[in-house]
Amino acid sequence: MRQSTLLMSAELHTYMTAHSVQPDAVQERLARQTRRFAEVAHWQTAPEQSPFLTMLVQTLGVHKAVEVGTFTGMSALAIARGLQPGGTLLCCDVDDTWTPLARQAWQDAGVEDRIELRIAPALETLRLLPNTADVDFSFVDAEKTGYWDYFNELVVRTRPGGLLVFDNVFRKGRVLHPSSEVDDAIIEFNKRLAGDDRVDVVMLPIADGMTIARRKP
Repeated sequence: MRQSTLLMSAELHTYMTAHSVQPDAVQERLARQTRRFAEVAHWQTAPEQSPFLTMLVQTLGVHKAVEVGTFTGMSALAIARGLQPGGTLLCCDVDDTWTPLARQAWQDAGVEDRIELRIAPALETLRLLPNTADVDFSFVDAEKTGYWDYFNELVVRTRPGGLLVFDNVFRKGRVLHPSSEVDDAIIEFNKRLAGDDRVDVVMLPIADGMTIARRKP
């Protein structure tokens, strides 16, 4: 199944991705391997998101990053590639069913030494982190009902000027016409995040919607 930006035609999506940084052999192989998990393959980071994440991390000069929700590792690969020399990425996932693919991809790409993967409930992992406000960048693409809790744990650990990025904030358009408790949770999260005075927020129509929150000074 093609993952494309909401309301964008397949033809325009193809044009857009053709005029962006192209996936390399490691990314293409990881995408093929992930497609074998047909029922959950749509969890994978969309083609336009990977170069966007790498560029964000590079531009911000990230040394310390956190990811909540790793799956087969495509977004972690994108983030790790953008890190500054000596930079690190902590990946949090509760399930190790798919992470062996992630580890292999990171090894093939030569970034495995930058990534620490912890298999445990993400909130437990985040709460063990020191409250030193030194995280430069976070990416959250995990259980949607937990987004507000993840944000609250991450924002106090994010340096002023650091970024927190949240995926799937459109819920395939169901934020306008909710049909589940998960949709309702994202609607509430979006509302609360936009009104939180600790961050500046911009919501972008990338893939299924991405929100970027910048920690205020």
